[in-house]
Amino acid sequence: MTARLILASGSTARQDLMAAAGLVFEVRPAAIDEDEIKRGARAASMSADDTAMLLAEMKAMRVARSVPDAIVIGADQLLVCEGRWFDKPGTPAEARAQLQALRGRSHVLVTALLCQRGDQRIWTHIARPKLEMREFSDAFLDDYLAREGAAVLSSVGAYRLEGLGVQLFDAVSGDQSSVLGLPMLPLLGFLRQTGAIAS
Repeated sequence: MTARLILASGSTARQDLMAAAGLVFEVRPAAIDEDEIKRGARAASMSADDTAMLLAEMKAMRVARSVPDAIVIGADQLLVCEGRWFDKPGTPAEARAQLQALRGRSHVLVTALLCQRGDQRIWTHIARPKLEMREFSDAFLDDYLAREGAAVLSSVGAYRLEGLGVQLFDAVSGDQSSVLGLPMLPLLGFLRQTGAIAS
């Protein structure tokens, strides 16, 4: 490793992806008001792509100010289904309602990734994996929610594709790491290209 890497996210899925790839990095979750930023973005008629990138940038910038020598990685993800944006559910009841709304439909996980050094944005990437949720029964949904418990509150889609949530789907188009919130192959390619990691 030839550069200091910092992940500006508290997401365990993102941390696991980076650790599994052998990266040495620090974790510094950035405290930003995501709800306020999303409200402003909607009011300004910003696209989901631009909003996800804005959130990723705000996270990276917040951390990069205090560590200007590091490459700070910001990431964010928005779930979009038929023009509607979904947020992480706050309660099991909200998770249930969200999964009922997504059931039998396709949605896109707009996954934004941004690298910042000091006050300079040095790289960006957007991935858009598409997922087709199957027509599962209410009985299956009840069992799923009972078995997953609080885990359904940890992701924007109320599912973990790396776990029981895979049973909610008929098809997934796109890279698995992008679904989990951090497109690893593009990120690794950028880090190699800039000499941040060994090539």
